[in-house]
Amino acid sequence: MNISKINTPLCMVGEGPVWDIAEQALYFIDILGKKVLHFHPASGETRNWDVPDIIGSMAIRAGGGAIVALANGVHTLDFETGTCTMLASSPDLNDQVQLADGKVDRRGRFIVGSSDRGMKEARGKLYVLEPGSTQLRAIDDDIFLANGPCWSPDDATFYHADSIRKIIYAYNYDIETGTVANRRSFASTENLGGIPDGATVDAEGHIWSAICEGAKLVRFRPDGSIERIVEFPLKLPGSVMFGGPALDRLFVPTLSPAFMGREADPLDGSTYVIDGLGVTGLAEPRFGG
Repeated sequence: MNISKINTPLCMVGEGPVWDIAEQALYFIDILGKKVLHFHPASGETRNWDVPDIIGSMAIRAGGGAIVALANGVHTLDFETGTCTMLASSPDLNDQVQLADGKVDRRGRFIVGSSDRGMKEARGKLYVLEPGSTQLRAIDDDIFLANGPCWSPDDATFYHADSIRKIIYAYNYDIETGTVANRRSFASTENLGGIPDGATVDAEGHIWSAICEGAKLVRFRPDGSIERIVEFPLKLPGSVMFGGPALDRLFVPTLSPAFMGREADPLDGSTYVIDGLGVTGLAEPRFGG
């Protein structure tokens, strides 16, 4: 196994990696830097786009460009002009509640959570944005800080974390309707030194979670037990995503504690890649709208 830093700009809060298999490129976000970033490993080229507000997550669109979950709603992002245009919102989003982490299911829907800005009340919800719709449909609530949405390979189980509770939940997922049921505790990070942040599922159905504040990545078996722990060189890994031509490279953006007023290491906010894990990921779908 080898952990190496890739040559991308430092982020304040690096999160939300998305590997686009068609382009063979990595997209990720800087939440507080209000940026979408792009890294093409084969050429080493990087690009970035500024967005007008705090960004919680993003996804590539089947029709071109991206969608971005900004604080007040899901917007389209035109890669040519850099223009953001509101696509869908909810009256639940206000100066106390903002959109957070989100991903696309294998029917092209965008599933995105929201979070209490003060992280002190469970005002957050889970929403579905259907392709072609301009409405966010709520499918769950009672969430402090929404993070790490991902699905089992058979689409029957949806995973989602409430970082403040330090719990990863599992749900029954209906891929035909985009609905969840039977929320239950899947795993706790209480004894892992940090909170469950971004996550992904590999081809064997194991869940990888970035343990922010805990300087580690954890691979959970489908029964919630720990299969392995990867010690990480920085304390604040933000999320994980498999990429590369064989989907066997794990990309990890990180946060800088400077945004919390704490002393930062010069490497904090860097993005890393881990090779040699002996594991492959699943292709990320594009948003159908």
